[in-house]
Amino acid sequence: MQKISVIVLLVALALLGTVDAGAGPLDTPGAQKALVCSACHGFAGNAPGHAVPIIAAMPPSYFKKAINDYATGKRQSPEMEPYAKYVLQFGLDDIADYFAVQRRNAPAKAKTDSKMISRGATLATQCASCHGARGDGDAFRAVPALQGQPAAYLKSQMDLFKGDERRLEDAEQEKIKKTMFKRLEAAAFADLAAYYSNLK
Repeated sequence: MQKISVIVLLVALALLGTVDAGAGPLDTPGAQKALVCSACHGFAGNAPGHAVPIIAAMPPSYFKKAINDYATGKRQSPEMEPYAKYVLQFGLDDIADYFAVQRRNAPAKAKTDSKMISRGATLATQCASCHGARGDGDAFRAVPALQGQPAAYLKSQMDLFKGDERRLEDAEQEKIKKTMFKRLEAAAFADLAAYYSNLK
């Protein structure tokens, strides 16, 4: 935990000169606690890269579920587990509420083949029953929004689902996911990721 505290301090110092005026108030209870997340997820949760999810404007219900899953090992990640435990210790509600009200910026641009997006749009009709017609998720059921998330991150999660390295708690959703992913190849995952990452 001492290592994480040092990281929080270093991130805070590094971000002092790069604060975006539209990033939201820094004097809220969760603002300083959330700085540790900025090392990977970017300031105010706007991830700068292609492999880490954007958590700005994430509904608290899904944020809390993800953190609890990482902290308890239900969702395995050697990188996320210690940070999830930090969030639980220092204020899950405060940090979730902080990210929920942050303005979401457009993700980092990546070259995308228009044919991939078109194929992904067709494939995405299978995902609509859970993730919504535009990939905007369902906060009430703690289903994440996919729109505008980095393509590499989306594909990595689909690979985990396909390999049964990540599972859904809802038995019916898990069954639907298994049936759908069983018949999809890596190229289809790339198409879906391209489609959702380009949705605004």
